[in-house]
Amino acid sequence: MIIQDIKTWVVGNPPPQTGGRYFIFVKLVTDGGVVGYGEAYSATFDPHLTAKLIEDVAARYLIGRDPHDIETFFRNCYSSGFSQRPDISMMGCVSALE
Repeated sequence: MIIQDIKTWVVGNPPPQTGGRYFIFVKLVTDGGVVGYGEAYSATFDPHLTAKLIEDVAARYLIGRDPHDIETFFRNCYSSGFSQRPDISMMGCVSALE
């Protein structure tokens, strides 16, 4: 089984906005038709930018790989910077995708 596709979408939350102003959802699809869903927590960026960040992380570290190999995915994302200390935006993307 290989992760084949990702889709992100932003959903606005009407007042009183319980849970935040918006939600960022993620859908992953495997070549076998298995579908998984995730949600990103709110970052300080525009929600559509956060969705693009998630898509970029997925393209670099997840698409074309086995969805069961979560440890390698996490390690690759965590180690992607020179300091081995990723910022909170990277970990928000990882949270949405794992």
